[in-house]
Amino acid sequence: MRISARADYAVRAALQLAHARDAGPLKAEAIADAQDIPHKFLEGILNDMRRGGLVLSQRGGNGGYRLAKAPESISIADVIRVVDGPLVSVRGVRPPELSYTGPAESLLPLWVALRANVRQILDGVSLADVASAELPTRVSALAEDPASWTNP
Repeated sequence: MRISARADYAVRAALQLAHARDAGPLKAEAIADAQDIPHKFLEGILNDMRRGGLVLSQRGGNGGYRLAKAPESISIADVIRVVDGPLVSVRGVRPPELSYTGPAESLLPLWVALRANVRQILDGVSLADVASAELPTRVSALAEDPASWTNP
């Protein structure tokens, strides 16, 4: 699985907003500087997040961006879906819309199972979980396995 730069930047920006939730709106420049994200690229991402209902924007001298909902109610999957679309697709197609024949027929359940596992992890982790460094036990257990950190 590949996480795009756009998705990585969006999640990091959302985490910055979650961290500063009580401080009021953050300017895009401040988010970009704090997370080392190219400012122009971030502006487009924040606009997608605004259109997707994850962030609110406020104009003016005290303006900026803030989360539209509590960080506990926004999953990592929510952020990725808003900026990149479906979490798992094959050639741009969602697994249930695919069909295979012959020896590849059992490939479809594999893609569906992969999607289910990705959803389980990313839908099960909120911005608040990551911002507080308190990942769910299942996620922490996977990350603590040394084999998770190596590339075959």
